[in-house]
Amino acid sequence: MLKEVIFGLVGGLGLFIYGIHLMGEGLQNAAGDRMRHLLKVLTKNRIMGAGVGAFITALMQSSSATTVMLVGFVNAGLMGLRQAIVVILGAHIGTTITGQIIAFKLTDYALPFIALGAVFYLFVNKRFWKFLGLFFLGFGILFLGLNIMTSGIKPLASDPVVREIFIAFSKNPVLGILTGAVLTAIFQSSSVTTGIIIGLGVMGLLDLYAAVPLIFGCNIGTCVTAMLASIGTTIAARRTAFAHILIQIMGAIIFLPTLFLFKGIFIRMVGHTSNDIARQIANAHTIFNIANTLLFLPFVDLFARLVTKMIPGEDVIIDTQPKFLEKHLLHTPTVAVDASIKEMVRMTELSCSMFDDAMKGFLSGDIKPLKLVSRKERVVDNLQEAITNYLMELMQKEISPEIANKIPSLLHSVNDIERIGDHSENLTELSERKITLGLPFSPEAEDDLKEMFSLVEKMGEITVTSLNAYDLAQAKAVLELEGQVNKLTLQLRENHINRLSQGKCKVLSGIIFLDMVSNFEKIGDHLTNVAQAVLGKLQWDKAIISGKPQKEDAFKI
Repeated sequence: MLKEVIFGLVGGLGLFIYGIHLMGEGLQNAAGDRMRHLLKVLTKNRIMGAGVGAFITALMQSSSATTVMLVGFVNAGLMGLRQAIVVILGAHIGTTITGQIIAFKLTDYALPFIALGAVFYLFVNKRFWKFLGLFFLGFGILFLGLNIMTSGIKPLASDPVVREIFIAFSKNPVLGILTGAVLTAIFQSSSVTTGIIIGLGVMGLLDLYAAVPLIFGCNIGTCVTAMLASIGTTIAARRTAFAHILIQIMGAIIFLPTLFLFKGIFIRMVGHTSNDIARQIANAHTIFNIANTLLFLPFVDLFARLVTKMIPGEDVIIDTQPKFLEKHLLHTPTVAVDASIKEMVRMTELSCSMFDDAMKGFLSGDIKPLKLVSRKERVVDNLQEAITNYLMELMQKEISPEIANKIPSLLHSVNDIERIGDHSENLTELSERKITLGLPFSPEAEDDLKEMFSLVEKMGEITVTSLNAYDLAQAKAVLELEGQVNKLTLQLRENHINRLSQGKCKVLSGIIFLDMVSNFEKIGDHLTNVAQAVLGKLQWDKAIISGKPQKEDAFKI
């Protein structure tokens, strides 16, 4: 008998977890990237943000997945802590949908759902219906697994020892909360634990007094995934994960007295919602999370400040969205072009700060500055796309031939600026390799790299000035520095060969040295391209915008 029980429990649980996974995967793929877009756009308002969190979590069948996504958004600077907390509160409601579905006891229809899902997934080519079939497949497998699991443990229902173990949860709610938290942390899903609790309730092993504390514990245990996802992220992202678990712990503490006072008022209230134990457990999960959300929602700002004080420190805030690309300016093409250039200036400053961070990490041996580079790279890519789309939209308007001829030059410059960010990422990877492998660099090699960095950094500063002020003299200065960079590149390579022949340089260190020199040289090339655009095209924009004539060389390419 023991063999059948173990095999039924393990196999049924495996199918049950896999079914939940397929349901979430099917709906996520059917919805595409729209869920991410909803999270980023529709979270300004508290009620709307909570609603979006509930909706998306119901689709993904996992509050952990939603929270991990939020941690990523906050880490990338796409969302603030307050917004994330609002969505988390909604996610707590959305995750209860799985329990409600399980409580319908559709085990008799598991095989038809599997058949329907298989037909859609294997024989229908349209993306939406294909992944909807995956959802149906997961739906059927979930109930098949639940059926196998409950059938497997059915013999245990009559065992007095097993019954005594589960009765202990009724007598000690704190033990139930801890057990629920541990089980959910292991399974990485409160939906899985809730399904198991409902199954045990149906088998008569758990009554409502034992099940509710386990449900409270589920809500705490599901936070572990987000906590793991926040390791190594920004302070804001860690605050988001901490807020997630703090809300659940505080909610459990607040509701814990309701399990004792007035003969368990919360449990008695839930008992009146249905005569079916499975539905009662699912309702307990839903009611607890709705009440918890309504309790915290009015105090989101206060709670965000509390979390900020509990996890102190300053985080680097990078504005990820364009600041100057207003749609209404497109009706005034000359002003729209000026707005594009302002955004390009900001993009250039950000790209130049990236290789500055890479060099700081290289010289200090500290990996922290390097972590900023990937965040800034995402912003640079976002700005490139936004500026490009803005200029392409401008081209669809009625514009003069002069402005139409200038836009390609602007687009080329935007691409050059984005390439600076790419080479900065290369520098970051090289710096990480040097730090993690502990590769030695001679003082002479470090001095060479400092000299190259200083020269390219100066080019970047002058390029920003020339682009921002339409300064021809500064643009010409960039071209002069570019010649110095090329000469220095040849000199540094010769210096490296000399050190190598004298045994002062390790082979791996030498490879990193040459790659860094090469990337700095390419950054200088792209800065030169931007400066040439200032000399040839962008200064002419100034003449149009101001209405004042410029010097003749302002029109040269």
